[in-house]
Amino acid sequence: MPRSHKPVEKRTRRRPPRVEALASLPLFFRLDGRKVVLAGGTEAAGWKAELLAASGATVHIFAEELDEGFAALLEKGGVGGTFIHHSQPWSATSFEGAALAIADAGSEGEAQAFYCAARAAGVPVNVIDTPRFCEFQFGSIVNRSPVVIGISTNGVAPILGQAIRRRIEALLPRSLQAWAAFAGVVRGRVLQSLKAGAERRRFWERFTNLAFSGKTAPKDPLGCDVGSLFQDAAEAGRGLISVVGTATGDAELLTLKAVRALQSADVIYYDENVEDDVLELARREAKRVVIGQQPGVPRGQDNKIIEDMSALVEDGKHVVLLKSGSPSANRELRVLLARGLSVSQIPGVERGLAEIASFSSFATGKPETTAAFLHQLSAQPIKRPVREESARR
Repeated sequence: MPRSHKPVEKRTRRRPPRVEALASLPLFFRLDGRKVVLAGGTEAAGWKAELLAASGATVHIFAEELDEGFAALLEKGGVGGTFIHHSQPWSATSFEGAALAIADAGSEGEAQAFYCAARAAGVPVNVIDTPRFCEFQFGSIVNRSPVVIGISTNGVAPILGQAIRRRIEALLPRSLQAWAAFAGVVRGRVLQSLKAGAERRRFWERFTNLAFSGKTAPKDPLGCDVGSLFQDAAEAGRGLISVVGTATGDAELLTLKAVRALQSADVIYYDENVEDDVLELARREAKRVVIGQQPGVPRGQDNKIIEDMSALVEDGKHVVLLKSGSPSANRELRVLLARGLSVSQIPGVERGLAEIASFSSFATGKPETTAAFLHQLSAQPIKRPVREESARR
């Protein structure tokens, strides 16, 4: 019989834990209307003040003198929060009622004094560019508020963090900000009109597809295509089977379509040759069923798995059959198609093809896709160079 288990139930040693060791715990801290102490009038302190005010904080600035840009910021005012300038050094009483304390210290002694005073007051503290006096760090931020992505390298490689931020920003359209805000508008209706579980998940999956479609977010909760999403989500209908191939098993060679299938699956059937890195991309809540691939597996077991998948599809579930290698010729796929079920076939990218396309991009400096490069390659015959030694023979 197939073994069924979720990630927490993995027993084989090669399966990694769901969460690896963390250098620090990522948190999103609400500061609306809360007091934050900021010591220092430098340009670096000014940047922190602007960031804190954008989060809604009331920033108490303790500095006798302010950098020119910092002074201009205070005159202009914050985006969300407010600034209160105290033209004096900080003191032990400055931390009363504070949620956070940040300083740009001019010396080692000042940094230590500020750190100890904040700790004594029970306020989390950060001394800019002085990791040993920091209880928390400011990471790089991708701002599509209310979608906010924080990136941290735990202070060891800030330039790497900035590079990661730029790559993520390139993937997330600006319109995502409006769609995320619109999600807050329709959320109440989703909770009221759709059942918890499959119905709500179907709605949000389709909503997400709209958010990344390039369309403008509507202002009317029933505008655009959103109104039809409620009806589609409430009508379960038949489910879907996605047959996903892992090609060589490298998670980095999975297509975006394969990753989306894994992250929207209700149940995942996978063979024992599938790599852990591939399974880590799957939706955490999905039920997982491992399929034995040893020689001599009884054909009845295959039939039982196919019957189970068919029943799940009839119940409106999204089932992923995750196969190592190419799924194009496996028996399950042929049987499922013969039954008239809705089946999506998603092959992986073969390593050789990916390496060819990668080399093409490197050699030409052009961001060619694998498909475009292979089309160009197939249009020309490949001529093998004759080695000079062979020609002489």
